[in-house]
This record gives sequence, structure tokens and C-alpha cells, in this order.
Amino acid sequence: MKTLSFFRLVVAVGVCLAVGALGSLATTPQIPTWYASLAKPSFTPPAPVFPIVWTTLYVLMAVALWRLWQLHAPSPERRTAILLWIVQLALNAVWSPVFFGMEAIGAGLAIILVLWLAIAATIWAAARIDRIAAWLLVPYLVWVSYATVLNAAIVVMN
Repeated sequence: MKTLSFFRLVVAVGVCLAVGALGSLATTPQIPTWYASLAKPSFTPPAPVFPIVWTTLYVLMAVALWRLWQLHAPSPERRTAILLWIVQLALNAVWSPVFFGMEAIGAGLAIILVLWLAIAATIWAAARIDRIAAWLLVPYLVWVSYATVLNAAIVVMN
């Protein structure tokens, strides 16, 4: 792997994991207190599942970005795919501080619905130039679909 390619991969992974780490700063203190007090549906996974799933998804997201950034020449299609990728990551970064930090489960639901749309749009845009990058984002869309249902159930139950 060439130096620039490796650098881009490291940057992509670093950015994604940094977003995850920032989210955990808002989330972790709330798990044993506020979040534990909420009524949750029976399909809520145990707390240790979340960091494993999210770390895996952030790495897949990073590789998808790296593929779009490194393997394809600049073009309007590539620019669109990368811009949508940035938008979905920004929405991802906002959800935890809103849902956990602000204890705003309704606002969290609104954000995660927009996040779901942004991920779907990113997959669509990525598929036009790199099918592998698009497929790398599918597990993320599946998880966010599940998380959206979970968030909605928490809103209804509380």
C-alpha cells in the first residue's frame, strides 16, 4: 500500500473512531443512571453489545470512505458520495449527545430518522462508483434500522 493510500485509510479510521469516542463520552455516564431508568422493549440488546457493534461499523464506514477517496479519480459522483458520507457521519455524531446527553429521546428519534435517510443516500451514491464501498455500508444501515425501531419503542414506552 502506498504511503498516501495508507495515510488516507488511517485518517478515515481515525475520524470514524473519534466520532465513536465522542459519542461514548455522552453515552457512558448515562447507561447506569438515566438510561437504566427508562422503560425499554424486550428486544433491547445488553449494553456490552453496543461498543462491539459500533466499533465494527465505524471501521466498515472508514474503509468505505477510503475506497471512495483513494480508489476513484475526482468526479462529481465521487464528491457527492463523499459529501453524503460526511453528512451521515455528522448526524451520527449528533445523535448520542442529543439522546443521551440531553436525555431527549424524541429529538433523538428525529435525528436517527434523518440519519437513516442519509445512510441510504450514501449507499446509493457510493454504489454508482464503488459497489464494495456501498456494500460496506449496508450493515450500518441494518443496525441503524434496528436502532431506529429501538429508539421509537423507547419514545412510546416513556
